[in-house]
Amino acid sequence: MADTTLIAAALGILEGLTEFIPVSSTGHVLLAGHFLGFESAGKAFEVVIQLGAILAILLIYAKRLISVFAAAPHDPAARKFILSILIAFLPAVVIGVLAHDFIKTVLFETPMLIAVMLILGGIVLVLVDRLPLKPVHEDAMRFPLGMSLKIGFIQCLAMIPGVSRSGATIVGALAMGASKRAAAEFSFFLSMPTMAGAFAYDLYKNRDVLDASALNEILIGFVMAFISAIIVVRWLLGYVSKHGYALFGWWRIIIGTVVLLALAAGY
Repeated sequence: MADTTLIAAALGILEGLTEFIPVSSTGHVLLAGHFLGFESAGKAFEVVIQLGAILAILLIYAKRLISVFAAAPHDPAARKFILSILIAFLPAVVIGVLAHDFIKTVLFETPMLIAVMLILGGIVLVLVDRLPLKPVHEDAMRFPLGMSLKIGFIQCLAMIPGVSRSGATIVGALAMGASKRAAAEFSFFLSMPTMAGAFAYDLYKNRDVLDASALNEILIGFVMAFISAIIVVRWLLGYVSKHGYALFGWWRIIIGTVVLLALAAGY
């Protein structure tokens, strides 16, 4: 029990540290669970502990979100921002529900696929970071609706563990003219309905297999994810504005390569 508790805490910290940076939190948590011998019923732990990260981002952006919703009845710009997030969220709802069982029973159970996706995504991040892109969208709350929808479809690539939800949305936004900071912020905003929806749906799908011990592990993971996510979000925007995303690309390549070597060695 003690070992399981410590592992759940460690995985929660890992979830919070990696959820909002483009390295694939789900991929990291699944791979760590694989090598630590951690199994959760229906892979619910790996998804449900994201609630901690959701609450962290909600807390950090609470003041801005409250002002947006308060202004929505009389401010067209506020209504447009809310609509842009809902539009970007829609593709994940449809594809996530249709492909849920395949994602959880096949993709989540394939460490080699996760490692390969980490490496490929890392290469993409490094290359995109070096492109001489000229941003035309500096405010994440003013993206065109068509751009938001395209980012929403790109986000669905992250249903393959190892791709990274934040990585996919950030790269998509950068390619469509967003600044590095605006790309990260839009990814934050989009994460709120996306992760909340994934959490609620996965909890519903696994309601029959969650017992008291599983709920205890989830609670521990949730608390640790909440604390570590707050630290990362406050740091990330300043970092990417100055240094870009290359560091995260190289991290993905290194971790993916190490995992492939470990799997080849029989671990």
